[in-house]
Amino acid sequence: MGTYAESAFHENTSERTTPARSKRVAFVAVFSSVIAVCTVVPGSLLPLPPPLYEITLAPAIYFSIAVLADKWDAFAATAIGGFAGELFNITTNGGGSPIYPFGMVWARAPEVLLVAWAANKGRRVLGASMVLATVYETFAFLVPDWLFYKYALFGYSVPSGSTALGLALIDLGTFVDIAFIPVAFAIIAGAGPTFRRFGYRG
Repeated sequence: MGTYAESAFHENTSERTTPARSKRVAFVAVFSSVIAVCTVVPGSLLPLPPPLYEITLAPAIYFSIAVLADKWDAFAATAIGGFAGELFNITTNGGGSPIYPFGMVWARAPEVLLVAWAANKGRRVLGASMVLATVYETFAFLVPDWLFYKYALFGYSVPSGSTALGLALIDLGTFVDIAFIPVAFAIIAGAGPTFRRFGYRG
């Protein structure tokens, strides 16, 4: 027999339902804003070397809503919030390329679909899906950055003494997002009843 916590987790990640359209629009609006803020605040407080530039708090949010909500609503919130937050960062902080907001959509929104697929497959599979999602995100940043440096695209340039691949490898720092997985699990366990009342769970 599982523990109470395991039972509660299973209850929060099974029997998915979909709320009314107005509630879904409200969900996307609210969580787009949350993800945007979680992208902006750490990026402003903890600048990092290019092309990484920042570590954000957003993974804990989009990992959890991928499990608790409709996958396409979570996908939309992640795409819009990531784009808006990163656009604010490059506009106000003067760091990064104009391609960065689009990179947030390319790298992060598909993670939601992978995590949503594993939502009701148990904690181990779900945790593994979050790790795989982070691997995807890391290489979704690294490979384009390497090509952009190599071919001097979108304002990228390679300083003397550096290489395109060497600069792109800084993106491996994205693996730190794995640290947000336990936070996402805590959100899933704690927010499940609220999402059921909202209409996302039976």
